[in-house]
Amino acid sequence: MSASTSRTGARALVDQLRIHGIDHVFCVPGESYLAVLDALVDTEIQVTVCRQEGGAAMMAEAHGKLTGRPAACFVTRGPGAANAAPGIHIAQHDSTPLLVFVGQVERNVRERGALQELDYRAAFGAMAKWVTEVDSADRIPEIISRAVHTASSGRPGPVVIALPEDMLVDMTDAPDGKPALPVEAHPGPDQIAELVALLGQAQRPLVVLGGSRWSAQAVGEFEDIARQWDIPVTVSLRRQMLFSVENPCFAGDLGFGPNPQLVARAKQADLVILVGSRMSEVPSQGYQLLGIPAPSQKLVHVHPDSSELGRVYRPDLAINASPAAFVQALRQAKVAPSVSRSSYREQARADYLAWSDASAIRTPGDLQMAEVMDYLNQTLPADAIICNGAGNYATWIHRFYRFRAFGTQLAPTSGSMGYGVPAAVGAQRVFPGRTVIAFAGDGCFLMNGQEFATAVQYDLPVVVIVVDNGMYGTIRMHQEREYPGRISATQLRNPDFSAYAKAFGGHGERVERTEEFAPAFARARASGRPSIIHCLIDPQAISPAFTLDEVRAAAIAAGRGQA
Repeated sequence: MSASTSRTGARALVDQLRIHGIDHVFCVPGESYLAVLDALVDTEIQVTVCRQEGGAAMMAEAHGKLTGRPAACFVTRGPGAANAAPGIHIAQHDSTPLLVFVGQVERNVRERGALQELDYRAAFGAMAKWVTEVDSADRIPEIISRAVHTASSGRPGPVVIALPEDMLVDMTDAPDGKPALPVEAHPGPDQIAELVALLGQAQRPLVVLGGSRWSAQAVGEFEDIARQWDIPVTVSLRRQMLFSVENPCFAGDLGFGPNPQLVARAKQADLVILVGSRMSEVPSQGYQLLGIPAPSQKLVHVHPDSSELGRVYRPDLAINASPAAFVQALRQAKVAPSVSRSSYREQARADYLAWSDASAIRTPGDLQMAEVMDYLNQTLPADAIICNGAGNYATWIHRFYRFRAFGTQLAPTSGSMGYGVPAAVGAQRVFPGRTVIAFAGDGCFLMNGQEFATAVQYDLPVVVIVVDNGMYGTIRMHQEREYPGRISATQLRNPDFSAYAKAFGGHGERVERTEEFAPAFARARASGRPSIIHCLIDPQAISPAFTLDEVRAAAIAAGRGQA
């Protein structure tokens, strides 16, 4: 478009999205941004209409997590914006680029408490990297450029932009911006040399991968580097797609319920190389793996945001770089092999293989989730995308599913429930030719299960595996640990989820025994429709490691509660 051509603010906004390479919009329509909906009609930007703003925001966040590029989420003012908050919070904790556009009341009625008015800077200021409101259509190219740069650079995250309804129909002659590129920071050669020296001295080194700003190329190259270094590699919470489980250097994940041997190995390491991760509460096992502020291990911390370096842990070597840039700089680094390090790495690998052996696990009930995960390992292609929200059911995925490729895991490090189904829908919209599987607990599913209707509307053949134990299982587990035998507010009476799927126009299956899962899954895949497989498990099977009764007994033995 010519810089002198006049257009509405809404048209200018949509033009900027196109210029910055934003090709997906996830939304719940609202009268506050009708002008944008109209402007989208004449573009090639793909629009996905969702059933609730939380689902829309999570779909857009899933897009950002898979591609490294922000998608746009549009929601209406007030309640619509409030509903989007979980997706914004996930993007913040998961370091995911995300643009959230929120309708706003007209400028001439602001601060009167107009219909659905909300102060977005106050509401989202502590949750987003930047929150702003566009007062003039002339500033749209400037603000969208800054928003994309902010969302994508440093530690990526969400940006919230409020759009006054009347501003969107104002005319503007403002020229277009230029495509935004993330700001890249690279390690210096002296830093790489120091890292090589530290590795040369280490007898028990451990690499921990996490965060965002990775690429498929960087992941593949680091796998080769790890083999050359002969060093064990672990991943932080829900970042298992950053290192293939088939690589002999893979030693497991530091998430919920990790291998105790891996936790001990992290504590006993003499060098920890932390790449991309903030090593927050869960991967640090309650901030117990590394001393604060001074770790007992030597620490190399690589992070794209300089403000994260030294924020919690004081590193011996701080490298301000994105993971992709860091890996690129390592290509020429030479680390001499070590017999002791090789033995150390082999033991870490053996511990992981024993821990993730599904055949060694037997839990109460007729449906064995470890065997279900083993079947999926044998059946699904390496590029299948696995999605889940929060709940104890996720421990089966993290412990037993074998992630083999980058861009195959969608799960919130924020611990948000209700994420799996909308994430699967967002993933299938971005990659229509790939296999997408969502896991959800019975409580987790019904927090955003309405987005199954979105899957049906767009003919997306996602398969949702609902793991039903008739309760909010994670909270019940904590309840039994702290107040044994005193059950309150954690029991659920659930619908027939297979019938739910059929009511929406999808395919439904009900599974009560292990041997029923494989044929049910095959039928779901063959249907070509969005599917739900309703898996009923024994409530005692709260974890691969222990039962509810064992949690209660341990609590009573420790003197908590009453027998």
